[in-house]
Amino acid sequence: MSGRSTRAASAVDRLKQRSGKPGYSMARTGAGLFLLSEGPGQPPLCAPLELDEFVAFVNAQGPQTPRRVSKLDVAFEKQLNKKAP
Repeated sequence: MSGRSTRAASAVDRLKQRSGKPGYSMARTGAGLFLLSEGPGQPPLCAPLELDEFVAFVNAQGPQTPRRVSKLDVAFEKQLNKKAP
């Protein structure tokens, strides 16, 4: 499996975990474009997409995980807000 397919497959795996639906599947066309469906034999949820567009599309699907914020991130934000005019 190429690095391109691994990156796309990882995005689909994250979607499966976030949504709790293990049926999502990815297909790759002969032209190297990617498709997402809710399961084998199901119609695609998107038009054939390039890798970056496909990963962005998959990441936008399903429930989103909240961004983790550390104490250092909070302190950095405070510093930025103090410097802003």
